Amino acid sequence: MPEPLFVAISLDVEEEGLFGGRYACRRPSVRNTAFLHRLRSLTTRGVRPTLFCAHSVLTDEASREHIAAMQEAGAEIGAHLHHWNTPPLAADTPDSLPRVPAAGLSPALLAQKLQTVLTAARSLATAPVVSFRMGRWDAHPQLWPLLAQAGIQVDASVRPLHGKRCAADGLALSPDHFNAPAAPYTIATPCGPLLEVPLSVAPLLPGLPALIRALPAGLRRRVQARFHNWGALALLPVEYPLPLMRLVTQALSFHGIRLLSLTWHSSEMMPGGAPHIPDEAAAARLLDKISRWLDWLESHYDVTYLFMRDVAAHCPPHSSPPLTGDWTWR
Repeated sequence: MPEPLFVAISLDVEEEGLFGGRYACRRPSVRNTAFLHRLRSLTTRGVRPTLFCAHSVLTDEASREHIAAMQEAGAEIGAHLHHWNTPPLAADTPDSLPRVPAAGLSPALLAQKLQTVLTAARSLATAPVVSFRMGRWDAHPQLWPLLAQAGIQVDASVRPLHGKRCAADGLALSPDHFNAPAAPYTIATPCGPLLEVPLSVAPLLPGLPALIRALPAGLRRRVQARFHNWGALALLPVEYPLPLMRLVTQALSFHGIRLLSLTWHSSEMMPGGAPHIPDEAAAARLLDKISRWLDWLESHYDVTYLFMRDVAAHCPPHSSPPLTGDWTWR
């Protein structure tokens, strides 16, 4: 009998332009949502995608129609916070910024922005909006209680084996998710528990993370900050070829991980929507790669596709292990 495997597939549904080194704070372009219909090739085979929708697409009338159509076709609407263009915005906010670290926001402002995007998502969704992802995997401990308080039950903002990077002034440009578990786990916050569904990530070699944890503190932090570039493989179909996606799947399954989380961006289905998707051929290749991975997956495992909101009912979470970092409440 094939091994059972649960699969949660998600898209960050958001504006274009995020791969060019700047982040649009005002009037972002959201033309890419017109290409969400391409997901029907997946929903017709049983995939249950979760659409993590940013404020920019939830407040654009044309985009709302495209998202609503995919909801009718079998997609879940979740919330996706791009805090740099989600109100409230300061009067002096520029049109764009070169960096947008979430660590620079106060908890009060973060809570206001979270409520803004959730209100927009819940005005469109026909089911409760209980799933969330933070933009740029930029989730820090201050976020977890705010999510629980806002009614979020499932978060998907953690990227294991991804270390903290800091600017010269010490501000965290990315959080410390290096020691996060590969399987869903519980984050116990003062406002209630959250189920965390991390991105599916495996080390290139099984013993590498333990070796890095044994390094002196300063060297360890520097190595962890870049480890995802050379020492880890993830279920990010834009970044990895099909053989490596299979390798990640096999490695996680071998270690008893029964839930896989795969994701990409809505702009990556639009020709010209991202520098690495310059034309129709590139957009078609991406969906073809995902379909071929699903074909292979279904031929080797007993696959069940899940919305993010349904993960807890099928995959009981693990308790958070003793290692700490920005991926858990402390």
